[in-house]
Amino acid sequence: MATDEQHQNLRAEVRTLVRHWRQQGRYVTRSDNWLRGFDPEFSKELSARGLIGITWPKEFGGRALPNTARLAVTEELLRAGAPVAAHWVGDRQIGPAVVRHGSERLRAEILPGIISADFVFCLGMSEPEAGSDLASVRTFATKENGGWRVKGRKIWTSGAHHATHAYLLARTERTERKHRGLTEFVVDMDSPGITVSPIIDLSGEHHFNEVTFDDVFVPEHRLLGEAGNGWKQVVEQLSFERGGPERFLTTYPLLADLIAASTHHRDDVRAEIGALVARLATLRTLAWQLARSLDAGQTPVQHAATLKYLGNAFEHDVIEVARRLFAGSGRHPHPGYLQALLASPGYSIRGGSAEVLLSLIARQDSQ
Repeated sequence: MATDEQHQNLRAEVRTLVRHWRQQGRYVTRSDNWLRGFDPEFSKELSARGLIGITWPKEFGGRALPNTARLAVTEELLRAGAPVAAHWVGDRQIGPAVVRHGSERLRAEILPGIISADFVFCLGMSEPEAGSDLASVRTFATKENGGWRVKGRKIWTSGAHHATHAYLLARTERTERKHRGLTEFVVDMDSPGITVSPIIDLSGEHHFNEVTFDDVFVPEHRLLGEAGNGWKQVVEQLSFERGGPERFLTTYPLLADLIAASTHHRDDVRAEIGALVARLATLRTLAWQLARSLDAGQTPVQHAATLKYLGNAFEHDVIEVARRLFAGSGRHPHPGYLQALLASPGYSIRGGSAEVLLSLIARQDSQ
């Protein structure tokens, strides 16, 4: 277990790093930068400091620190709006999934590249006709000699145009129960048959993509875990994705601007901002409870879904308060507000829509 002193030391190290990079003009703080801020050099800097894969066992290159230590690091990175997209997915969920379920060969191939920030991962989960209902995926992997042959499409795949590897959820058998017959793979993005098509968002940025798999061969050893056990594994993995602080700190840079401007506004406006700060404290408490659950070996599916659901509502409410304060008639809208607003349609979708999350919260056991 990490001590409070260790947490504070990690926070101080990250604060020093991001302050240095900002002073050098190497990045600009903004909302949603954990997804949009792709800077391999920044990720390399974190790697050199041992700040990627810190929860993994030492034999896999990690530091064997608890999830609370990683939470301390990620809170500081998100608070600073740092450009962490190059390593975020690999560090957050793919690495832990490979540690838990990967073969010895897969671990040896994948984990060092994530920790060194040489590998960039994208998530091949959502599909055009499935969306947040991952059990409805149609991408199919057919077994053949030496591996699998994959055919299908994935959509809203953030960072696929930068990725060296993809996590892929595919169906490997057709069953009456859609939660069965799913399998996870790790796929090289330069494999023949993969096509990445850009999706430009409302802000004019390109981080979403559609990815087509046209008879793509995946070697046998790139199977993650057991064939047909993908649903159980992906539900576990989503606890890492949905339960992280990026689910409520995406708009923190905008909230910081609101707080800085609060002294110039009426008491009722300051009360609104104060209410946001109080909600943030509650969300942080939930995140810390979830990290401790992961450290205890649990799979907090409902807890993670609850955090994401409440966190997304919080992020949108930050934008709404900023709209009333910064987007008034006759003034130029605050640039941080505009950037967060244009990015906001994706907040509630990625990692599961509200309807899917509420369904998970209502159930005591996953299927």
